[in-house]
Amino acid sequence: MSDLDSEVLPLPPRYRFRDLLLGDQSFQNDDRVQVEFYVNENTFKERLKLFFIKNQRSSLRIRLFNFSLKLLTCLLYIVRVLLDDPAQGIGCWGCPKQKFTFNESSSEINWAPILWVERKMALWAIQVIVAIISFLETMLLIYLSYKGNIWEQIFRVSFVLEMINTLPFIITIFWAPLRNLFIPVFLNCWLAKHALENMINDFHRAILRTQSAMFNQVLILFCTLLCLVFTGTCGIQHLERAGENLSLLTSFYFCIVTFSTVGYGDVTPKIWPSQLLVVIMICVALVVLPLQFEELVFLWMERQKSGGNYSRHRAQTEKHVILCVTSLKIDLLMDFLNEFYAHPRLQDYYVVILCPTEMDIQVRRVLQIPLWSQRVIYLQGSALKDQDLMRAKMDNGEACFILSSRNEVDRTAADHQTILRAWAVKDFAPNCPLYVQILKPENKFHVKFADHVVCEEECKYAMLALNCICPATSTLITLLVHTSRGQEGQESPEQWQRMYGRCSGNEVYHVRMGDSKFFCEYQGKSFTYAAFHAHKKYGVCLIGLKREENRSILLNPGPRHTLAASDTCFYINITKEENSAFTFKQEETRRGLKGPGRGQGSSRLPVHSIIASVGTVAMDLQNTECQPAQGGGGSKLALPTENGSGSRRPSIAPVLELADSSALLPCDLLSDQSEDEMTPSDDEGLSVVEYVKGYPPNSPYIGSSPTLCHLLPVKAPFCCLRLDKGCKHNSYEDAKAYGFKNKLIIVSAEMAGNGLYNFIVPLRAYYRSRKELNPIVLLLDNKPDHHFLEAICCFPMVYYMEGSVDNLDSLLQCGIIYADNLVVVDKESTMSAEEDYMADAKTIVNVQTMFRLFPSLSITTELTHPSNMRFMQFRAKDSYSLALSKLEKRERENGSNLAFMFRLPFAAGRVFSISMLDTLLYQSFVKDYMISITRLLLGLDTTPGSGYLCAMKITEGDLWIGTYGRLFQKLCSSSAEIPIGIYRTQSHVFSTSEPHDLKPQSQISVSMEDCEDTREVKGPWGARAGTGGGGGGGSGSMHGRHAVGGDPAEHPLLRRKSLQWARRLSRKSSKHAEKAAAEWISQQRLSLYQRSERQELSELVRNRMKHLGLPTTGYEDVANLTASDVMNRVNLGYLQDEMNDHQNTLSYVLINPPPDTRLEPNDIVYLIRCDPLAHVASSSQSRKSSCSNKLASCNPETRDETQL
Repeated sequence: MSDLDSEVLPLPPRYRFRDLLLGDQSFQNDDRVQVEFYVNENTFKERLKLFFIKNQRSSLRIRLFNFSLKLLTCLLYIVRVLLDDPAQGIGCWGCPKQKFTFNESSSEINWAPILWVERKMALWAIQVIVAIISFLETMLLIYLSYKGNIWEQIFRVSFVLEMINTLPFIITIFWAPLRNLFIPVFLNCWLAKHALENMINDFHRAILRTQSAMFNQVLILFCTLLCLVFTGTCGIQHLERAGENLSLLTSFYFCIVTFSTVGYGDVTPKIWPSQLLVVIMICVALVVLPLQFEELVFLWMERQKSGGNYSRHRAQTEKHVILCVTSLKIDLLMDFLNEFYAHPRLQDYYVVILCPTEMDIQVRRVLQIPLWSQRVIYLQGSALKDQDLMRAKMDNGEACFILSSRNEVDRTAADHQTILRAWAVKDFAPNCPLYVQILKPENKFHVKFADHVVCEEECKYAMLALNCICPATSTLITLLVHTSRGQEGQESPEQWQRMYGRCSGNEVYHVRMGDSKFFCEYQGKSFTYAAFHAHKKYGVCLIGLKREENRSILLNPGPRHTLAASDTCFYINITKEENSAFTFKQEETRRGLKGPGRGQGSSRLPVHSIIASVGTVAMDLQNTECQPAQGGGGSKLALPTENGSGSRRPSIAPVLELADSSALLPCDLLSDQSEDEMTPSDDEGLSVVEYVKGYPPNSPYIGSSPTLCHLLPVKAPFCCLRLDKGCKHNSYEDAKAYGFKNKLIIVSAEMAGNGLYNFIVPLRAYYRSRKELNPIVLLLDNKPDHHFLEAICCFPMVYYMEGSVDNLDSLLQCGIIYADNLVVVDKESTMSAEEDYMADAKTIVNVQTMFRLFPSLSITTELTHPSNMRFMQFRAKDSYSLALSKLEKRERENGSNLAFMFRLPFAAGRVFSISMLDTLLYQSFVKDYMISITRLLLGLDTTPGSGYLCAMKITEGDLWIGTYGRLFQKLCSSSAEIPIGIYRTQSHVFSTSEPHDLKPQSQISVSMEDCEDTREVKGPWGARAGTGGGGGGGSGSMHGRHAVGGDPAEHPLLRRKSLQWARRLSRKSSKHAEKAAAEWISQQRLSLYQRSERQELSELVRNRMKHLGLPTTGYEDVANLTASDVMNRVNLGYLQDEMNDHQNTLSYVLINPPPDTRLEPNDIVYLIRCDPLAHVASSSQSRKSSCSNKLASCNPETRDETQL
């Protein structure tokens, strides 16, 4: 039996015509029994019905044959008309011919030319054969489709036309005189149209593919017009045989002129039958054509909604990507299109949008712009349907971007939809690269198979955490992942805007070292040597590399790492190397003994840096002694001295080509606890808890990267994590009772999601000193679950409390007056609103309130929509804010992707939107390494041997370095750190009202003498206002920069400047002087009014603190801030420096500035520090210093740190 089973012959093809008539006889002599299963197919009629009607392929062949037959009859009719000449005689078959002449004056009609035609014998025979075949086929189909009502079949229009065109020919076989009888064979064109419709339907059934309904409707409309014209042409030509005897071409011309409503009148029907036919044809056209056009318009409107199909021919010849979204908003669309098409290589790509909702009106308006209408195709459909994926030609796509709907109230449900879409696309097109955006980290492992995945909450919380210790990290990352040419702000009169806009064009690029002009000469050299010299020579910042044999990217692997030709280098530059032009310049004279120039360098980077040659400024390392910083507490880069005398001028050690192998000492960070030894102060009775370094034992979700952190030796009980309630282990009920040495970091969130875990990990990472650890307080609207508490109970100084950011009592209880940073996370419940851009209204108002109540607090705010960040600095009457608004509009008109970058809160890193990081996913299509590098910078991934992002502050004692290029050399030679940018804070003059002759301008463009005069006139008023406004709690006491003496004799400088101001004022017209004085008095009155408002706010806070039983001593300094301070913090959203009331600061980020950029006090430099656990080259001669914390002795047992 097994042999028989293995040798089963294939079944013969069924439903052939021979099988229908003879049956299947092939298995009659076989011993086996062939069993065939039928469903009412065992009769001869059912077999015929299956062959002619039910079976798609055979039915398609039958209809194609029928269609060809009808076209043949129409063609035979045209041949008969061309061969027939009525002038030669008219009559029946075999009868004598009679000639006919038309007489216009006679009203009688000769019917003989209409009834009789001349038909050749061969033509008659062919038409008879075709008529017999058509008649038999029609009768067979009537028989097979008969369902009990014969009259329904008989009175069908197609059956009537078939009988009119076939029966007369069959009758002429038996009655010869009728062989010349006119038969309207041209009516077969309608039967051909009907057969064509049925054939198209059978064709779709046979190939199981749905053609566009629009194509079918257009084809039907075209066939209807063609049949109308052909019927009118043939009918008028035949009837006019009794008239002017028009030719077939003339009749066709008349029909076209008539149906097009032109009506020249040069050709007209002469007899009433032809005139009647014209009337009938026009009426039929007026009835049939509007119905066809209505169907066409309806389908066109439906197609506009659904988007139609993406052409298969275009999919095979052109490249396209698919964007799958739940709902498409205009901001999301423009961000994607601007970022995607910013790359020159993607200009010829098509973008197919697959969205289940109907196209938005704004989106429709944008897609009608010629720039996008030719490249963007919108399809309404679901990614879960194979038909819609087939419409989008997903299997031919270059990539598929699946984005989550972050505005959904239930973000978990939005992630579930994204996961299903990713699964559906992977099942339908397994070879199509997937780029997936996930909102919650716990759902990330479901789409692990995707080529690139970006988890929004992971990146958001890690970025917010770094913002607390590395200012404006959000701005730094946002600028890095946006495509820009660095042309923003170049036409602005503000110097900071030009420099900030130029540096914003820096992006991350990659190149193979052996093929690079930037780095090929450093083959076999250390990484830090190549980084410094590449920056010195070309202005590029080398930040990391990837070995050929290793897929992991390493940021700043350290001086011990030597470069190989097969390495892939990652660097930051304005443009990639392939688009760079190299101009080599030779210096005529070398600076032999000259030190580095202190003047302003050229804006274009020369081949030789402004930094002097290493050999001329290098110190003799063997004679260098490591001395701690003097007087600064180890908080700055100390000047190198010789023999402790300080007589030798400042100099910087060279960057070694290769690290000294004898000096390579292992850095056992796990066992070295010397830096964490803390001695409790005398006035502090708290016991010191020893921390350990290890990996967190409980991860809240699958897929979190393990990070070495500071941990508690024993997990804290859940009751001890509650900040505002005591327990049996401790009785502390407020932040003051804990006696924290460092300022608090408060995070306000709606719920304790798993993403919040990524906020804690970077702040407790092993490479941060224990002395630098800030207490973290989670201010949550909802109580956290036990799984989250289990994950955070192992971290030191992490607490939570229930409360809301819009509740003053909650803020005071969580210790906001002892906090240095407050992070306001966008709440999920407010992300959706009836008006989209109103989703941030509550957050913006709450943050503005906190700015008024706590002016000294540094607040970082997350917004849903980036365009709403302009309200964080909104001042209706401020001329400078108005100028920034105009600049933003101008940059947007110029096509900038970062029009919002000049808003002061964004530039200072005080506000950001997670939607700005969508470009990270879009950029990964061209730069597949961007997600990995971003995760390394944010600390989400910790690759062994890879460095991490940190910051250092430039103090007054560090200004001897001079330029950014020399700082680069200093860091590379001493601590092997790679600087990548500067966070600069500078003074700036903001006018609260717009004078008639003063335009908004920076401090650089303002006369210093005018500024001094203005300050000195307003000083006494400010002093009296400060004295008179003293409230309780010492709020009336004078502080340093607010106090101005009342006796002019004590301040000769003030007296001299005041006289100068008075002389200039006297030279002006009296009218102008009166106007200036009036404005000055008005400003002082406003200042007095605002100071009283400040007192009211301070009194409110103190009363609430007393009511809650909290000490008010911590709020005294905050209460003494002036009204101008409060208003500036409220409206501008950045910290205020120690300057006068009308002179404030602005902050911005400079990514990879030129080497000749001058360092300024309070600059914060972003560093990529090498992995402390790796074997970093260090010796007693080359000091490992971090340029802002301390310069301790070179004992290898201690490790220097960076002061933030």
